[in-house]
Amino acid sequence: MEMIEIDGSKKSGSGTVLRYALMLSCILNKDLHIYNIRAKRKKTGLRPQHLKTVEAFKFLTQATVEGASLNSKEITFHPGRNRIKSGVFSWDIGTAGSATMMGLALLPLGFLASGPSVYRISGGLFQDFAPNAFHTKYVLMELLKRFSLHADLKVAKPGYVPTGGGSIEIKVKPVEREITPLKLTEQGKITKVEGVSLSSHLSERKVSERMASECNNVLNKRGLNADIKIINDKTAKQKGAALAIWALTDTGCIIGSDMAGKVGRTSEEIGRCVARNLLEDLDSRATVDRFIADQIIIYASLANGESQYIFPNITEHIESNLWLIKEILGAEISIERNLLKIKGIGAGNVHLVLEV
Repeated sequence: MEMIEIDGSKKSGSGTVLRYALMLSCILNKDLHIYNIRAKRKKTGLRPQHLKTVEAFKFLTQATVEGASLNSKEITFHPGRNRIKSGVFSWDIGTAGSATMMGLALLPLGFLASGPSVYRISGGLFQDFAPNAFHTKYVLMELLKRFSLHADLKVAKPGYVPTGGGSIEIKVKPVEREITPLKLTEQGKITKVEGVSLSSHLSERKVSERMASECNNVLNKRGLNADIKIINDKTAKQKGAALAIWALTDTGCIIGSDMAGKVGRTSEEIGRCVARNLLEDLDSRATVDRFIADQIIIYASLANGESQYIFPNITEHIESNLWLIKEILGAEISIERNLLKIKGIGAGNVHLVLEV
């Protein structure tokens, strides 16, 4: 069987290329050789969170792997020839590396596994340049229902940079028949805006309340008001904060925005930025937000039919993911202005779905 060859320095040159390539290798049951891993990042090669993800892919597909070690820039991955494992599994990244990002990498395998699965992952949950756990739960997983896919995420314990120590639990059901295409070509009218404002060990400074209040100050000027749930957590290992909001429309769009706390970043700054980013994506007439636009590419590529949606702006992650589904899956792609069309290969064409 021909091996998939991927230069990890192409496009974003980030961990996204590694995760997507591994994901597609497992789905197609094809060997993968990837080199120049994370070549465009300051710290190149496999970091602890990437290594743990490789190990999880290895376990779920009973694969053999060559070169998988900390800081490695090249691995060869040979997935096993059996169905993807299902069951209850736990992984601890051991650092503040994103548990949510690891969960998103494994999620497509859960949809194609032999039965229901529970993924319990420990690490960081709220940080810059990684998916927000609340955005994943209330935006991505709600939109996945449009693909006939069902999963849920629970934040068991918040975790922040630099300590980590947070944990999530993802429950995923295998696809019953086929992955149906997503069609979102009209943003429609906003019916409501919701959100979650979380802070840990910061209740005396009213950080959760201040983030939510400033967010609504900005939204109110545009005639919008978000119903934001306030959470003052005491379980995290360290102080931290995160805000996520999402707008729902009468055409079925769910468009979100989020930001994590950081030393030197005020509660008011977070609230303003989250509101402004949401308004920017809404003003673009997009039907998905800037984060979802790249996260659902894998599902569109596996769907039985053509998916269509409008993204706010092209990003390096969109470019990377589109390049990989075309390079590895042979999916047909077209972009007309910001309207993305992906003709999926059909879940029935995926080897592991058909295997008994």
